[in-house]
Amino acid sequence: MPPYEQVHLAVERMPPGPWVYARLTDDYGPEGPAARDGSIVEVIDRAGRFCGHALYNSTSDIRLRMLSRGRRSDLDRPRQHIQRLIAAALRLRRRVLGLDNVTDAYRIVHAEGDDLSGLIVDKLGDALVCQYHSLGFWELREMVGSILQELLPGHAVLHRFARTARGAEGFPESDPGRDGDEVEPRYIHEFGVRFLVHPGASHKTGWFCDQRDNRRKVADLARGRDVLDLCCHAGGFSIPAAIAGAHSVRAVDLDEEPLARADQAARENNANVEVRHADAFDVLREVAGGNRRPGLVILDPHKLAKGTRDLEAAKIKYRDLNSLGIAATAPGGLLATFSCSGALDLPGFAGLIFQAARRAERDVRLLETMGASHDHPQRPDFGRSRYLKGLLLAVD
Repeated sequence: MPPYEQVHLAVERMPPGPWVYARLTDDYGPEGPAARDGSIVEVIDRAGRFCGHALYNSTSDIRLRMLSRGRRSDLDRPRQHIQRLIAAALRLRRRVLGLDNVTDAYRIVHAEGDDLSGLIVDKLGDALVCQYHSLGFWELREMVGSILQELLPGHAVLHRFARTARGAEGFPESDPGRDGDEVEPRYIHEFGVRFLVHPGASHKTGWFCDQRDNRRKVADLARGRDVLDLCCHAGGFSIPAAIAGAHSVRAVDLDEEPLARADQAARENNANVEVRHADAFDVLREVAGGNRRPGLVILDPHKLAKGTRDLEAAKIKYRDLNSLGIAATAPGGLLATFSCSGALDLPGFAGLIFQAARRAERDVRLLETMGASHDHPQRPDFGRSRYLKGLLLAVD
């Protein structure tokens, strides 16, 4: 594959972090972009010094996604370089974190957190779902699939590009990765609980591995309480809460397909969960006006802000949803509320929740902040990896 085209920076020093934005590059000449979109390139600073290798995309405002820094020889054999990074990521999950002892569903590759910017790989039982947020890794998907099959033989490998990145990265209109690689729903296990997942379908990769530890934490608080789980998806919070001894559990979602899987998995676990196809806002208004309010409310909506353009509208939705959630919680109860919008940071999210409490005219106390499970590592120079945030509140 080498030698590579060169992309020059418009700045003296290489910026920190895995992303280099378009405004920091000098990548257009009289004949157009310096390289083919999706290709590996050498990055050269304004003084002519070699800085590293990156995936290039003239369509995206994230012009360069860094693959390596420093040594020109790092990408002499690109497959070996990428295999080394994926193997190191897998080793962290298996040997260091020991995740195989508690689950067969976890994130193997967390994009920038594992130095593989734009690539996510989730293991869901015997299926590996690759989700591509960068055109560069999408172009390398056959290589990625081959590496994964070597490291985890016997697993099906599915390739999906992120719908939210289609316009920004220039992905094709249709997803050719869906042709011929569908798999059937299957059960995965997590801390002894069985969940029915559909790899490569529904939201994200088909399951929310990032909430694993939070699901267990919230279940521990559910004993003896009436639980209302909004935006429940496939029952990730509902089923463990019922198994842990909740007095009652209601699971609500607008998406019928994962809701049906939640119902089926609840029966598989002998868990008493009432599933309901309804809008979370409607249910909360109904519950808040009733005589019996739940002692534990869980709010885990899908990503409301896809980017900074959607942030202000998303803030209104988060504020409204949580105001209703707080109002619906019984005095002395608990609210576990989450946001997976990377454009909204933890201080901003907490501020919205406290505003929601004032609107609901309820007193709340912050008991704990929550984040993604340990298979979602973060680099200190890339705060965007910390996309999942949660608050556990006591509601008076």
